[in-house]
Amino acid sequence: MSLSEGMLFNSLHFLIFFPIVFILYWLVKGKHRWLLLLAASYYFYASWKIEYIGLLLFSTAVDYLLSLKMSGIESKKRRRPYLVLSLISNLGLLFFFKYYLFANESFQWILEQGGGNYRFHHFEDLLLPVGISFYTFQTLAYTIDVYNGKHKAEKHLGIFALYVSFFPQLVAGPIERFSNLGRQLKEQQQFSLENLKNGARLVLFGFFVKLVVADNLAPLVDGFYENPEAYSSLGAWIATAFYSLQIYGDFHGYSLIAIGLSLSMGFKIMDNFQNPYFATSIMEFWRRWHISLSTWFRDYLFIPLGGSRVNSLKLVVNISIVFIVSGLWHGANWTFVCWGALHGILYLAERFAGKGKVNSIALKVLMNFKTLIIVNLAWVFFRSVDFAHSGQVFQRLFAFESEGKWMEIGPSLYTILIVFALSEILVFNSRFDRWVDSKPFILRWSIYTALLFGILAFGGVQNLPFIYFQF
Repeated sequence: MSLSEGMLFNSLHFLIFFPIVFILYWLVKGKHRWLLLLAASYYFYASWKIEYIGLLLFSTAVDYLLSLKMSGIESKKRRRPYLVLSLISNLGLLFFFKYYLFANESFQWILEQGGGNYRFHHFEDLLLPVGISFYTFQTLAYTIDVYNGKHKAEKHLGIFALYVSFFPQLVAGPIERFSNLGRQLKEQQQFSLENLKNGARLVLFGFFVKLVVADNLAPLVDGFYENPEAYSSLGAWIATAFYSLQIYGDFHGYSLIAIGLSLSMGFKIMDNFQNPYFATSIMEFWRRWHISLSTWFRDYLFIPLGGSRVNSLKLVVNISIVFIVSGLWHGANWTFVCWGALHGILYLAERFAGKGKVNSIALKVLMNFKTLIIVNLAWVFFRSVDFAHSGQVFQRLFAFESEGKWMEIGPSLYTILIVFALSEILVFNSRFDRWVDSKPFILRWSIYTALLFGILAFGGVQNLPFIYFQF
């Protein structure tokens, strides 16, 4: 199963597409803007593979109709069959396109262990619809909220369709709630120079983080994972650290661009990252990493399972389910399940061990270093194609051998990484647009110039897709 090519944010196609949409958006009268944005969103998604527009329309139609039906029923018990139908429809679609081959291969392996050899149809030519995990979870959140009475069903089909397909965050989030994004889509946004400036700042910094940081690390990481046995232990540790920076830069960069594009049109969507690599525990890491997904699992899986108000055994089960499902959400492979389970075990260990208030800076640094090591090692499962592959990586990490490649890092990459690390420190617990807006005029424009120069001089030339597009 592979991912089809389409309109990447870092493609010429998108760099032509968005300015046209932006200009038309502010020229069109407010009451008709939803139609322009809906057409633009469907065009954006169709650029990946036009046939999969049908899947988007199916999810939209099913949840629109079922939610309307639920809104007309007072009894929660009588609303439940419609919620179940929504869950079956959406998760069934997600299972078939994302998990069928994985489940098929796993089941066949089990049969083979028992001496069976029954073969199921494989659908090897099946393409993974881009963003299906994101928009499925977004529309499910809406349906569950209607079922729970948190808000009424949206009667305007166009507004609801736009909520499901809003192109800046359609394929890789943030996963938005209707109470935030849907409400704003119904409002008549007024042009704001401040929103435009802040949006442009986020887009500029997002492209820097993606094109300059993540894309320059990508070939080094790929080279190591293609042949880990050719590298020394030091090279393996550097490559592992580089992958941590690559995936963060890639996904954080996308999120910044998505937030910035939305803000330029007047829409405020949620932040998705908050300096996760400064976390001093796994629990804190998950409060800072992929925030829209973490809060989705909290609100729509963990709390319905009973949350924290259960006995210790049930709490262990609840948290384990959340992290295993989170791992599986990221990819149809046992390595992703292992990655999620590992984080779940460590999360539980911290929760039951308890955590007192840490005032010592030295202790905070030590705890941060410990968390970084754990997160880095867990990413090995996330990046490896199978357990044999991850075993090769761990063998190189802990062989403590000096023979082999270590990592060829030029002065420009050193500079890029130092600038990125400095930006994380300076913008800690804030956001780039807010931080830079507080600086003097000359310093602000010096930063813009440096970022733009970095993008033009060091931006990756391969036009690499965003990593999370495959999820």
